Amino acid sequence: MSGDALRGSRLCGAASFAVRGKVEGPGICHCSQCRKQSGHVWASAFAPASRVEITGEVRWFASSDTARRGVCPHCGSFLFWRHTAEDTISFSLGVLDGPTGLTLEKHIFARDKGDYYEIADGLSQST
Repeated sequence: MSGDALRGSRLCGAASFAVRGKVEGPGICHCSQCRKQSGHVWASAFAPASRVEITGEVRWFASSDTARRGVCPHCGSFLFWRHTAEDTISFSLGVLDGPTGLTLEKHIFARDKGDYYEIADGLSQST
């Protein structure tokens, strides 16, 4: 992995990852599964799986018929989301170490958001 990769790690330090090259789609997911797993919303971006290097143990589980989620088996933190029919991995923006240079672009599953907050940042919203 090159020195100019984005790097992320868990609070417990048991798992980390690095992403080489350009990442895409920095956004916030408001779906009920992401809200339940993260406790609010999940901010992520994605890259081809071939450019994501995972170090340490990550436990993958099928959260639906079409997606798997990767969590740290030690602290339970939600690290990754992966569609079973795609060759990309979405990774949590909240666990990135240091400045990222990324800017949020969108909200997805906005219709499923919790009723206790509003989305008022002017970014695009898909339902």
